[in-house]
Amino acid sequence: MKFEAVIGLEVHVQLDTKSKMFTRVPCGFGKPPNSLTDAVVLGLPGALPVMNREAIDKSIKVGLLLGCKIAPVCKWDRKNYFYPDMPKNYQITQFDQPICEGGEVEIELPGDSPAVMGEHRMVKLTRIHLEEDVGKLTHYENDSLVDYNRAGSPLLEIVSEPDMYSPEETFSFLTSLRNSLIYAGISSCDMEKGQLRCDANISVRPVGTKTLGTKVELKNLNTISGVKNGVEYEIKRQIKAIEEKEEIVQETRRWNPDQRYTTPMRSKEMAHDYRYFPDPDLMPVKIDQAWIDGIAKQVPEKPFDKQRRYMSELNLPYSITSALCPDFSLCQYFELVVSLTKDPKKVGNWVVNDLLRELSNANSETNPIAVEESPVTPQHLAELVDLIDKGVISNNVAKELFPEMFSSGKSASELVQEKGLEVKSDQGEIESICVRAIENDPDAAQKFRDGKEGAINALKGFVMKETRGQANPKVVDTMLRDLLSN
Repeated sequence: MKFEAVIGLEVHVQLDTKSKMFTRVPCGFGKPPNSLTDAVVLGLPGALPVMNREAIDKSIKVGLLLGCKIAPVCKWDRKNYFYPDMPKNYQITQFDQPICEGGEVEIELPGDSPAVMGEHRMVKLTRIHLEEDVGKLTHYENDSLVDYNRAGSPLLEIVSEPDMYSPEETFSFLTSLRNSLIYAGISSCDMEKGQLRCDANISVRPVGTKTLGTKVELKNLNTISGVKNGVEYEIKRQIKAIEEKEEIVQETRRWNPDQRYTTPMRSKEMAHDYRYFPDPDLMPVKIDQAWIDGIAKQVPEKPFDKQRRYMSELNLPYSITSALCPDFSLCQYFELVVSLTKDPKKVGNWVVNDLLRELSNANSETNPIAVEESPVTPQHLAELVDLIDKGVISNNVAKELFPEMFSSGKSASELVQEKGLEVKSDQGEIESICVRAIENDPDAAQKFRDGKEGAINALKGFVMKETRGQANPKVVDTMLRDLLSN
Protein backbone atom coordinates (compact mmCIF):
# COMPACT_ATOMS: atom_id res chain seq x y z
CA MET A 1 0.00 0.00 0.00
CA LYS A 2 1.27 3.45 -0.90
CA PHE A 3 0.85 6.40 1.46
CA GLU A 4 0.86 10.15 1.04
CA ALA A 5 1.53 12.90 3.56
CA VAL A 6 -0.75 15.83 4.34
CA ILE A 7 0.97 18.78 5.97
CA GLY A 8 -0.13 22.07 7.49
CA LEU A 9 2.15 24.69 9.01
CA GLU A 10 1.72 27.16 11.86
CA VAL A 11 4.20 29.96 11.30
CA HIS A 12 4.91 32.44 14.11
CA VAL A 13 6.35 35.77 12.98
CA GLN A 14 7.64 38.34 15.45
CA LEU A 15 6.61 41.75 14.14
CA ASP A 16 9.24 44.45 13.78
CA THR A 17 7.77 47.07 16.11
CA LYS A 18 9.38 49.52 18.50
CA SER A 19 7.44 48.31 21.54
CA LYS A 20 5.63 45.22 22.75
CA MET A 21 2.04 44.27 22.01
CA PHE A 22 0.36 45.60 25.14
CA THR A 23 2.97 47.83 26.79
CA ARG A 24 5.54 50.50 25.89
CA VAL A 25 8.47 48.27 26.85
CA PRO A 26 10.79 48.13 23.80
CA CYS A 27 11.31 44.98 21.76
CA GLY A 28 14.87 43.80 21.30
CA PHE A 29 17.30 40.91 20.91
CA GLY A 30 20.56 40.23 22.67
CA LYS A 31 19.80 42.36 25.73
CA PRO A 32 20.61 41.13 29.27
CA PRO A 33 18.07 38.49 30.36
CA ASN A 34 14.83 39.81 31.83
CA SER A 35 15.78 43.44 31.20
CA LEU A 36 12.88 44.15 28.79
CA THR A 37 10.02 43.65 31.22
CA ASP A 38 7.49 45.60 33.25
CA ALA A 39 4.38 44.93 35.30
CA VAL A 40 2.31 44.11 32.20
CA VAL A 41 4.83 41.63 30.80
CA LEU A 42 5.21 39.93 34.19
CA GLY A 43 1.46 39.88 34.90
CA LEU A 44 1.74 41.76 38.18
CA PRO A 45 -1.49 42.74 40.00
CA GLY A 46 -3.09 45.94 38.77
CA ALA A 47 -1.26 46.04 35.42
CA LEU A 48 -3.53 46.62 32.43
CA PRO A 49 -2.73 46.05 28.74
CA VAL A 50 -2.93 48.76 26.06
CA MET A 51 -2.98 47.79 22.35
CA ASN A 52 -0.09 48.55 19.99
CA ARG A 53 -1.52 50.29 16.88
CA GLU A 54 1.61 49.60 14.80
CA ALA A 55 1.25 45.85 15.33
CA ILE A 56 -2.36 45.94 14.13
CA ASP A 57 -1.32 48.00 11.07
CA LYS A 58 1.32 45.44 10.16
CA SER A 59 -1.10 42.58 10.64
CA ILE A 60 -3.54 44.17 8.19
CA LYS A 61 -0.65 44.72 5.78
CA VAL A 62 0.25 41.01 5.91
CA GLY A 63 -3.38 40.09 5.33
CA LEU A 64 -3.57 42.30 2.23
CA LEU A 65 -0.20 41.00 1.00
CA LEU A 66 -1.43 37.40 1.18
CA GLY A 67 -4.93 38.01 -0.16
CA CYS A 68 -6.77 37.50 3.13
CA LYS A 69 -10.16 38.84 4.15
CA ILE A 70 -9.64 41.51 6.79
CA ALA A 71 -12.11 41.16 9.65
CA PRO A 72 -14.36 44.19 10.25
CA VAL A 73 -14.14 43.34 13.96
CA CYS A 74 -11.55 41.23 15.77
CA LYS A 75 -11.33 40.59 19.48
CA TRP A 76 -8.87 39.45 22.12
CA ASP A 77 -9.06 36.21 24.06
CA ARG A 78 -7.22 34.62 26.94
CA LYS A 79 -5.59 31.28 26.20
CA ASN A 80 -5.09 29.67 29.59
CA TYR A 81 -2.16 27.39 30.26
CA PHE A 82 0.31 26.92 33.07
CA TYR A 83 3.90 26.96 31.88
CA PRO A 84 6.86 29.02 33.07
CA ASP A 85 7.28 30.92 29.76
CA MET A 86 4.00 32.82 30.40
CA PRO A 87 4.04 34.48 33.85
CA LYS A 88 0.36 35.53 33.71
CA ASN A 89 -0.66 31.86 33.22
CA TYR A 90 -2.51 32.96 30.11
CA GLN A 91 -1.64 34.36 26.70
CA ILE A 92 -3.55 37.19 25.05
CA THR A 93 -4.44 35.95 21.57
CA GLN A 94 -7.32 35.79 19.08
CA PHE A 95 -9.50 32.70 19.03
CA ASP A 96 -12.78 32.83 17.12
CA GLN A 97 -12.45 36.31 15.62
CA PRO A 98 -8.97 36.60 14.08
CA ILE A 99 -7.80 39.70 12.26
CA CYS A 100 -7.39 37.87 8.90
CA GLU A 101 -9.08 34.86 7.32
CA GLY A 102 -8.29 32.90 4.15
CA GLY A 103 -5.50 33.96 1.83
CA GLU A 104 -2.78 32.02 0.05
CA VAL A 105 0.97 31.78 -0.48
CA GLU A 106 2.50 31.18 -3.90
CA ILE A 107 5.21 28.54 -3.96
CA GLU A 108 7.64 27.24 -6.56
CA LEU A 109 8.74 23.63 -6.63
CA PRO A 110 12.24 22.67 -7.83
CA GLY A 111 12.66 22.67 -11.62
CA ASP A 112 14.58 20.17 -13.71
CA SER A 113 17.72 22.30 -13.21
CA PRO A 114 18.67 25.57 -11.48
CA ALA A 115 18.21 27.36 -14.81
CA VAL A 116 14.65 26.05 -15.31
CA MET A 117 11.58 27.45 -13.55
CA GLY A 118 9.69 24.87 -11.51
CA GLU A 119 5.94 24.44 -11.13
CA HIS A 120 4.09 27.20 -9.27
CA ARG A 121 0.96 26.70 -7.17
CA MET A 122 -0.97 28.37 -4.36
CA VAL A 123 -1.06 27.01 -0.81
CA LYS A 124 -4.25 28.03 0.99
CA LEU A 125 -4.26 29.72 4.39
CA THR A 126 -6.85 29.21 7.12
CA ARG A 127 -6.30 32.34 9.17
CA ILE A 128 -3.83 34.85 10.56
CA HIS A 129 -4.18 36.04 14.13
CA LEU A 130 -2.28 38.44 16.34
CA GLU A 131 -1.08 37.59 19.83
CA GLU A 132 1.68 38.22 22.35
CA ASP A 133 4.84 36.14 22.37
CA VAL A 134 5.96 34.07 25.34
CA GLY A 135 9.30 33.95 27.14
CA LYS A 136 12.24 31.77 26.19
CA LEU A 137 13.10 28.68 28.20
CA THR A 138 16.60 27.23 28.18
CA HIS A 139 16.77 23.70 29.55
CA TYR A 140 19.79 22.14 31.23
CA GLU A 141 20.36 18.73 32.72
CA ASN A 142 19.15 19.62 36.21
CA ASP A 143 17.31 22.92 35.80
CA SER A 144 15.82 25.44 33.38
CA LEU A 145 16.24 29.19 32.96
CA VAL A 146 13.61 31.60 31.67
CA ASP A 147 14.16 34.92 29.89
CA TYR A 148 11.08 37.16 29.58
CA ASN A 149 12.68 39.65 27.16
CA ARG A 150 10.72 38.11 24.29
CA ALA A 151 7.48 37.83 26.28
CA GLY A 152 4.80 40.26 25.19
CA SER A 153 6.34 41.00 21.76
CA PRO A 154 3.77 41.20 18.93
CA LEU A 155 3.51 37.79 17.30
CA LEU A 156 1.61 36.98 14.12
CA GLU A 157 0.52 33.36 13.71
CA ILE A 158 -0.04 32.37 10.07
CA VAL A 159 -1.92 29.08 9.83
CA SER A 160 -2.03 27.16 6.56
CA GLU A 161 -4.61 24.68 5.45
CA PRO A 162 -3.47 21.03 5.32
CA ASP A 163 -2.52 21.83 1.74
CA MET A 164 1.06 20.59 1.38
CA TYR A 165 2.05 17.07 0.46
CA SER A 166 5.83 16.83 0.60
CA PRO A 167 8.82 18.17 2.56
CA GLU A 168 9.84 20.09 -0.56
CA GLU A 169 6.54 21.99 -0.55
CA THR A 170 6.98 22.98 3.11
CA PHE A 171 10.46 24.28 2.30
CA SER A 172 9.12 26.30 -0.65
CA PHE A 173 6.20 27.61 1.41
CA LEU A 174 8.39 28.92 4.23
CA THR A 175 10.94 30.38 1.83
CA SER A 176 8.27 32.20 -0.18
CA LEU A 177 6.43 33.44 2.92
CA ARG A 178 9.65 34.67 4.54
CA ASN A 179 10.70 36.55 1.40
CA SER A 180 7.29 38.24 1.12
CA LEU A 181 7.30 39.33 4.78
CA ILE A 182 10.80 40.81 4.47
CA TYR A 183 9.74 42.64 1.27
CA ALA A 184 6.86 44.21 3.17
CA GLY A 185 9.01 45.30 6.12
CA ILE A 186 6.99 43.15 8.52
CA SER A 187 9.90 41.34 10.16
CA SER A 188 13.53 40.43 9.59
CA CYS A 189 12.41 36.79 9.94
CA ASP A 190 15.73 35.72 11.43
CA MET A 191 15.09 32.19 12.70
CA GLU A 192 18.30 32.21 14.77
CA LYS A 193 16.87 35.15 16.75
CA GLY A 194 13.44 33.52 17.08
CA GLN A 195 11.79 36.08 14.78
CA LEU A 196 10.29 33.29 12.69
CA ARG A 197 9.31 29.94 14.20
CA CYS A 198 7.34 27.09 12.78
CA ASP A 199 5.30 24.11 13.95
CA ALA A 200 4.30 21.42 11.47
CA ASN A 201 1.13 19.30 11.60
CA ILE A 202 1.71 16.03 9.76
CA SER A 203 -0.47 13.04 8.97
CA VAL A 204 -0.33 10.23 6.41
CA ARG A 205 -3.08 8.37 4.59
CA PRO A 206 -3.37 5.74 1.85
CA VAL A 207 -3.04 7.25 -1.62
CA GLY A 208 -6.48 7.83 -3.14
CA THR A 209 -8.32 8.37 0.16
CA LYS A 210 -9.68 11.72 1.33
CA THR A 211 -9.94 11.14 5.08
CA LEU A 212 -7.07 12.71 7.00
CA GLY A 213 -4.94 10.48 9.21
CA THR A 214 -4.10 11.12 12.86
CA LYS A 215 -2.25 14.43 13.17
CA VAL A 216 1.10 14.81 14.90
CA GLU A 217 2.46 18.29 15.71
CA LEU A 218 6.21 18.74 15.29
CA LYS A 219 8.08 21.42 17.27
CA ASN A 220 11.65 22.71 17.65
CA LEU A 221 12.01 23.40 13.93
CA ASN A 222 14.61 26.15 14.07
CA THR A 223 15.60 26.52 10.41
CA ILE A 224 13.78 26.26 7.08
CA SER A 225 15.93 23.26 6.14
CA GLY A 226 15.19 21.85 9.61
CA VAL A 227 11.47 22.01 8.86
CA LYS A 228 12.04 20.06 5.64
CA ASN A 229 14.22 17.45 7.36
CA GLY A 230 11.90 17.09 10.37
CA VAL A 231 8.81 16.68 8.21
CA GLU A 232 10.61 14.13 6.03
CA TYR A 233 11.57 12.03 9.07
CA GLU A 234 8.12 12.21 10.63
CA ILE A 235 6.43 11.07 7.40
CA LYS A 236 8.71 8.03 7.23
CA ARG A 237 8.14 7.28 10.94
CA GLN A 238 4.37 7.36 10.59
CA ILE A 239 4.33 5.20 7.45
CA LYS A 240 6.58 2.64 9.12
CA ALA A 241 4.36 2.59 12.22
CA ILE A 242 1.20 1.99 10.14
CA GLU A 243 2.89 -0.78 8.15
CA GLU A 244 3.86 -2.45 11.44
CA LYS A 245 0.24 -2.18 12.71
CA GLU A 246 1.12 0.42 15.34
CA GLU A 247 -1.35 3.13 16.31
CA ILE A 248 -0.49 6.73 15.48
CA VAL A 249 -1.17 8.83 18.58
CA GLN A 250 -2.22 12.49 18.35
CA GLU A 251 0.63 14.16 20.16
CA THR A 252 3.29 16.84 20.09
CA ARG A 253 6.79 15.66 19.18
CA ARG A 254 10.16 17.38 19.30
CA TRP A 255 12.62 17.37 16.37
CA ASN A 256 16.23 16.68 17.33
CA PRO A 257 18.29 18.35 14.58
CA ASP A 258 21.58 16.81 15.73
CA GLN A 259 20.40 13.21 15.93
CA ARG A 260 17.78 13.78 13.17
CA TYR A 261 14.80 12.07 14.80
CA THR A 262 11.61 13.02 16.68
CA THR A 263 10.67 12.22 20.26
CA PRO A 264 7.32 12.53 22.13
CA MET A 265 6.77 15.68 24.21
CA ARG A 266 3.15 15.55 25.35
CA SER A 267 -0.32 14.59 24.26
CA LYS A 268 -1.84 17.17 21.92
CA GLU A 269 -4.12 19.66 23.60
CA MET A 270 -7.49 20.51 22.09
CA ALA A 271 -9.03 23.98 21.99
CA HIS A 272 -11.21 23.31 25.02
CA ASP A 273 -8.13 22.46 27.07
CA TYR A 274 -7.09 26.10 26.92
CA ARG A 275 -10.40 27.43 28.26
CA TYR A 276 -10.55 30.38 25.86
CA PHE A 277 -12.68 33.35 26.90
CA PRO A 278 -12.77 37.06 25.83
CA ASP A 279 -10.19 39.21 27.56
CA PRO A 280 -12.14 41.54 29.88
CA ASP A 281 -9.38 44.20 29.82
CA LEU A 282 -9.33 44.77 26.05
CA MET A 283 -12.04 46.07 23.73
CA PRO A 284 -12.64 44.49 20.30
CA VAL A 285 -10.96 46.25 17.37
CA LYS A 286 -13.17 47.69 14.61
CA ILE A 287 -11.36 47.91 11.27
CA ASP A 288 -13.15 50.11 8.75
CA GLN A 289 -12.53 50.34 5.00
CA ALA A 290 -10.68 53.65 5.29
CA TRP A 291 -8.15 52.00 7.61
CA ILE A 292 -7.69 49.10 5.17
CA ASP A 293 -7.37 51.44 2.15
CA GLY A 294 -4.65 53.43 3.91
CA ILE A 295 -2.62 50.29 4.62
CA ALA A 296 -3.19 48.97 1.07
CA LYS A 297 -1.11 51.85 -0.32
CA GLN A 298 1.90 50.46 1.59
CA VAL A 299 1.68 46.88 0.25
CA PRO A 300 4.71 46.18 -1.96
CA GLU A 301 5.17 44.05 -5.06
CA LYS A 302 5.61 40.41 -4.08
CA PRO A 303 8.81 38.52 -4.99
CA PHE A 304 7.25 36.25 -7.63
CA ASP A 305 5.42 39.20 -9.20
CA LYS A 306 8.71 41.10 -9.37
CA GLN A 307 10.40 38.08 -10.93
CA ARG A 308 7.74 37.80 -13.64
CA ARG A 309 8.07 41.55 -14.33
CA TYR A 310 11.87 41.32 -14.62
CA MET A 311 11.50 38.45 -17.09
CA SER A 312 8.83 40.12 -19.24
CA GLU A 313 9.82 43.81 -19.10
CA LEU A 314 13.61 43.59 -18.68
CA ASN A 315 14.06 40.36 -20.65
CA LEU A 316 16.12 38.79 -17.90
CA PRO A 317 16.58 35.00 -17.91
CA TYR A 318 15.15 32.86 -15.12
CA SER A 319 18.65 32.03 -13.84
CA ILE A 320 19.26 35.70 -13.00
CA THR A 321 15.81 36.53 -11.64
CA SER A 322 15.76 33.47 -9.39
CA ALA A 323 18.93 34.74 -7.71
CA LEU A 324 17.84 38.39 -7.55
CA CYS A 325 14.18 38.37 -6.56
CA PRO A 326 14.20 36.45 -3.27
CA ASP A 327 16.41 39.21 -1.82
CA PHE A 328 14.71 42.61 -1.50
CA SER A 329 17.94 44.50 -0.82
CA LEU A 330 19.64 42.88 -3.81
CA CYS A 331 16.74 43.95 -6.05
CA GLN A 332 17.05 47.52 -4.79
CA TYR A 333 20.79 47.47 -5.58
CA PHE A 334 20.12 46.02 -9.05
CA GLU A 335 17.40 48.54 -9.91
CA LEU A 336 19.58 51.48 -8.89
CA VAL A 337 22.44 50.28 -11.14
CA VAL A 338 19.99 49.74 -14.02
CA SER A 339 18.65 53.27 -13.60
CA LEU A 340 22.22 54.52 -14.12
CA THR A 341 23.17 52.27 -17.05
CA LYS A 342 19.97 51.18 -18.82
CA ASP A 343 21.38 47.69 -19.52
CA PRO A 344 19.51 45.26 -17.24
CA LYS A 345 20.98 42.01 -18.58
CA LYS A 346 24.61 43.11 -18.17
CA VAL A 347 23.89 44.51 -14.73
CA GLY A 348 22.05 41.34 -13.69
CA ASN A 349 25.04 39.19 -14.67
CA TRP A 350 27.46 41.39 -12.73
CA VAL A 351 25.26 41.41 -9.62
CA VAL A 352 24.46 37.69 -9.59
CA ASN A 353 27.86 36.35 -10.65
CA ASP A 354 30.42 38.82 -9.34
CA LEU A 355 28.85 40.84 -6.52
CA LEU A 356 27.27 37.82 -4.83
CA ARG A 357 30.55 35.88 -5.12
CA GLU A 358 32.54 38.65 -3.41
CA LEU A 359 29.89 39.08 -0.70
CA SER A 360 29.91 35.33 -0.06
CA ASN A 361 33.70 35.21 0.16
CA ALA A 362 33.80 38.19 2.52
CA ASN A 363 30.99 37.07 4.82
CA SER A 364 31.67 35.42 8.11
CA GLU A 365 29.51 34.47 11.09
CA THR A 366 31.08 37.20 13.21
CA ASN A 367 31.18 39.90 10.53
CA PRO A 368 28.54 39.42 7.81
CA ILE A 369 28.41 42.00 5.00
CA ALA A 370 24.97 43.00 3.74
CA VAL A 371 24.34 44.12 0.16
CA GLU A 372 23.77 47.65 1.43
CA GLU A 373 27.31 47.64 2.88
CA SER A 374 29.01 46.45 -0.33
CA PRO A 375 32.28 48.36 -1.02
CA VAL A 376 31.24 48.22 -4.69
CA THR A 377 28.43 50.75 -4.64
CA PRO A 378 25.69 50.83 -7.30
CA GLN A 379 27.42 53.92 -8.72
CA HIS A 380 30.75 52.06 -8.94
CA LEU A 381 29.20 49.11 -10.77
CA ALA A 382 27.34 51.41 -13.17
CA GLU A 383 30.61 53.17 -13.99
CA LEU A 384 32.34 49.82 -14.59
CA VAL A 385 29.64 48.74 -17.07
CA ASP A 386 29.89 52.11 -18.84
CA LEU A 387 33.69 51.82 -19.17
CA ILE A 388 33.23 48.48 -20.92
CA ASP A 389 30.49 49.84 -23.22
CA LYS A 390 32.66 52.84 -24.17
CA GLY A 391 35.61 50.60 -24.99
CA VAL A 392 37.82 52.12 -22.29
CA ILE A 393 38.49 48.67 -20.79
CA SER A 394 37.77 45.16 -21.99
CA ASN A 395 35.40 42.78 -20.24
CA ASN A 396 38.37 40.63 -19.18
CA VAL A 397 40.05 43.60 -17.53
CA ALA A 398 36.78 44.47 -15.80
CA LYS A 399 36.53 40.92 -14.41
CA GLU A 400 40.03 41.29 -12.97
CA LEU A 401 39.23 44.72 -11.54
CA PHE A 402 36.02 43.81 -9.71
CA PRO A 403 37.60 41.86 -6.78
CA GLU A 404 40.03 44.74 -6.24
CA MET A 405 37.16 47.25 -6.35
CA PHE A 406 35.46 45.18 -3.64
CA SER A 407 38.52 44.87 -1.42
CA SER A 408 39.69 48.48 -1.80
CA GLY A 409 36.41 50.38 -2.19
CA LYS A 410 37.96 52.26 -5.13
CA SER A 411 36.07 52.99 -8.33
CA ALA A 412 36.90 51.32 -11.63
CA SER A 413 38.15 54.58 -13.15
CA GLU A 414 40.56 55.11 -10.23
CA LEU A 415 42.05 51.64 -10.62
CA VAL A 416 42.24 51.89 -14.43
CA GLN A 417 44.18 55.14 -14.12
CA GLU A 418 46.49 53.79 -11.39
CA LYS A 419 47.32 50.63 -13.33
CA GLY A 420 47.27 52.01 -16.86
CA LEU A 421 44.66 49.49 -18.01
CA GLU A 422 42.95 51.48 -20.76
CA VAL A 423 42.12 49.50 -23.90
CA LYS A 424 44.85 49.71 -26.54
CA SER A 425 43.62 50.56 -30.01
CA ASP A 426 47.00 51.33 -31.58
CA GLN A 427 46.64 49.42 -34.84
CA GLY A 428 50.37 49.22 -35.51
CA GLU A 429 51.13 47.60 -32.16
CA ILE A 430 48.12 45.28 -32.34
CA GLU A 431 48.96 44.24 -35.91
CA SER A 432 52.47 43.16 -34.93
CA ILE A 433 51.08 41.01 -32.10
CA CYS A 434 48.45 39.51 -34.45
CA VAL A 435 51.22 38.54 -36.89
CA ARG A 436 53.06 36.81 -34.05
CA ALA A 437 49.87 35.01 -33.06
CA ILE A 438 49.49 33.56 -36.56
CA GLU A 439 53.17 32.60 -36.70
CA ASN A 440 52.95 31.02 -33.26
CA ASP A 441 49.90 28.86 -34.13
CA PRO A 442 49.87 28.03 -37.87
CA ASP A 443 47.46 25.11 -37.31
CA ALA A 444 44.75 27.41 -35.94
CA ALA A 445 45.39 29.86 -38.78
CA GLN A 446 45.00 27.12 -41.40
CA LYS A 447 41.85 25.74 -39.77
CA PHE A 448 40.28 29.20 -39.92
CA ARG A 449 41.23 29.55 -43.59
CA ASP A 450 39.61 26.13 -44.18
CA GLY A 451 36.30 27.44 -42.84
CA LYS A 452 36.44 26.53 -39.13
CA GLU A 453 35.26 29.84 -37.62
CA GLY A 454 35.99 28.89 -34.02
CA ALA A 455 39.70 28.45 -34.71
CA ILE A 456 40.20 32.23 -34.61
CA ASN A 457 39.51 32.22 -30.85
CA ALA A 458 42.90 30.64 -30.13
CA LEU A 459 44.59 33.48 -32.01
CA LYS A 460 42.52 36.09 -30.21
CA GLY A 461 43.47 34.52 -26.89
CA PHE A 462 47.18 34.89 -27.72
CA VAL A 463 46.74 38.59 -28.53
CA MET A 464 44.71 39.32 -25.41
CA LYS A 465 47.25 37.52 -23.24
CA GLU A 466 50.14 39.46 -24.77
CA THR A 467 48.32 42.76 -24.15
CA ARG A 468 47.10 41.80 -20.63
CA GLY A 469 43.54 42.01 -21.92
CA GLN A 470 43.95 45.64 -22.92
CA ALA A 471 43.64 45.24 -26.69
CA ASN A 472 40.33 46.35 -28.16
CA PRO A 473 38.57 43.03 -28.98
CA LYS A 474 36.89 44.48 -32.07
CA VAL A 475 40.19 45.78 -33.46
CA VAL A 476 41.84 42.41 -32.77
CA ASP A 477 39.07 40.50 -34.55
CA THR A 478 39.17 42.77 -37.61
CA MET A 479 42.96 42.72 -37.77
CA LEU A 480 43.24 38.92 -37.56
CA ARG A 481 40.60 38.39 -40.24
CA ASP A 482 42.35 40.81 -42.59
CA LEU A 483 45.71 39.10 -42.08
CA LEU A 484 44.26 35.61 -42.51
CA SER A 485 42.50 36.54 -45.72
CA ASN A 486 45.74 37.58 -47.42
